[in-house]
Amino acid sequence: MHTTVFERARPAASVVNHALSGTRQASFWMDDQAGATPTYPKLTGDLVADLVVVGGGYTGLWTALLAKRERPEARVVLLEAKTIGWAASGRNGGFCEASLTHGDENGISRFPQEFDRLQELGLANLDEIESTLAELGIDAEFERNGAIDLAVEPHQVEWMRESADGEHALFLDETAVRAQVNSPTYLAGVWHTRTSALVHPAKLAFGLARAAAAAGVEIFEHSRVLGLDTAGLSVAQGTDVRTQTGTVRAVRTALATNVFPSLLKRNALQTVPVYDYALMTEPLSADQLDAIGWSNRQGLGDSSNQFHYYRLSRDNRILFGGYDAIYHYGGRIREEYENRPATFQTLGNHFFTTFPQLEGLRFSHKWAGPIDTCSRFCAFFGAARGGRIAYATGYTGLGVAATHFGAKVMLDLLAGRTTERTELEMVKSRPLPFPPEPVASIGIQATRWSLDRADHNRGERNLILKTLDAVGLGFDS
Repeated sequence: MHTTVFERARPAASVVNHALSGTRQASFWMDDQAGATPTYPKLTGDLVADLVVVGGGYTGLWTALLAKRERPEARVVLLEAKTIGWAASGRNGGFCEASLTHGDENGISRFPQEFDRLQELGLANLDEIESTLAELGIDAEFERNGAIDLAVEPHQVEWMRESADGEHALFLDETAVRAQVNSPTYLAGVWHTRTSALVHPAKLAFGLARAAAAAGVEIFEHSRVLGLDTAGLSVAQGTDVRTQTGTVRAVRTALATNVFPSLLKRNALQTVPVYDYALMTEPLSADQLDAIGWSNRQGLGDSSNQFHYYRLSRDNRILFGGYDAIYHYGGRIREEYENRPATFQTLGNHFFTTFPQLEGLRFSHKWAGPIDTCSRFCAFFGAARGGRIAYATGYTGLGVAATHFGAKVMLDLLAGRTTERTELEMVKSRPLPFPPEPVASIGIQATRWSLDRADHNRGERNLILKTLDAVGLGFDS
């Protein structure tokens, strides 16, 4: 086995301990908007609606907003169990990627016949998000600066050469990539100039909520949905969507619950929650920025199986996340899982390996949250109960832009429309379910171990990974 750069160039423990001292356990994005968070009432009583949307994250907000823009006369209700954007939509890295398939390799291997069209649809989807935010005056700190895939090990350099097309995916050799961002770990890169943007996650969620409310969507927070009742109701009558304090009878229902337990039995084993972790630094000084360059402000991600993602905020903090992906037995989601000192220590080590010239910088925030992972590693969609209920879920950590596409798919399905979207194999097919416990836990842990071994063996995949590849469960983002 070979060591990685993060083992060969480990910073002093004192550097990392100093940086982590006093770090606040909270999402920076939500903290940053603490004084500007919109609030909405709790559902009390019964309502009748044309559409009820369950979930107040990006998927639900886009669905409600687009439905109201499509049919202003329709009564649209959104129910959120806690508060708008509190889960993944307020905790993610803010990478708004055009890819609908969680990367080219994943898309090519799963949807080879329609991959080129999926690429076009993904780019059009990102364009539409950009234009819609501008039209509605939503300041989500949208920056379309592109993203750089990074080689940090010698065997990854050839991967970069192979993935560059010379037009919108530009190969950067060691000198060129370090001219963009100065890290001693970088050996090469590919700059994707059109297919990636950055956003402020909480500002995006809150901006969409305000726009939806202004359009007439009725938003209710602290209104957890307990069940979907269709017994005794015709398809035309719809579904009774129950909360503890009221019921919405809706002709159509859109489920945007993502990582949380599905309200449909058919999806109970389709996703598992995998915890992802992130650090945010204090703002960099002018001298610190000069030391690393990064004047073009691209999003960054390395090319290991256990990869890091990082980006600059508007006030020049660095968000640094990824690497560990932690699954808890039984697919449990618990607040206590969000504070994992060993992972934050690892991320701190890897940060200062990447940017040793920033020694002395502190982390202001640390946080985590579960990702809705499915076995094909990109979203899946469907309708249930005679077409009166639709769902979109399983984004697997790359959903900031894809949720807009997912919202459109659900609205097509609920309207009974045959569109190019609904005819896609990606939309018509479903991923393989995860096995029940204890097999799920054993399999996930074995896969994590194998991915780590591959990173320590020049990317060579072992028998476990090759078997998963052969049955359509492999992953290459």
